[in-house]
Amino acid sequence: MLRGTGIVALSLVLLAGCAERDERVIFDGNYYPAKSKGEKAERRDFTASVRRVSRGPEGARKAVLHEATRYCLLNFGTSEIEWAGVPAGGEGPVYARAGDSLSVSGRCIIW
Repeated sequence: MLRGTGIVALSLVLLAGCAERDERVIFDGNYYPAKSKGEKAERRDFTASVRRVSRGPEGARKAVLHEATRYCLLNFGTSEIEWAGVPAGGEGPVYARAGDSLSVSGRCIIW
């Protein structure tokens, strides 16, 4: 049986779970779980990825770009990204798909 602090702790855990659902960003009617990770040697270099691409490839592309931009904004205060793997004179990110995941890599541009 829970008492005192146990009830408070359980309540906080339940509330935290609710808050997380409210913060989900939906693309083309679907939620794509996202994550981003900076490189150890240079945190401006990162990879962002989303799962559940099979729910809709266009929504997944929007979601992974959102996650990449979010990474740069939160860590460096910029939304400008130099995408990895783009040929000279090319534009936009290069998407890499593996199974049901989609990822992009880039570098946050700091002025």
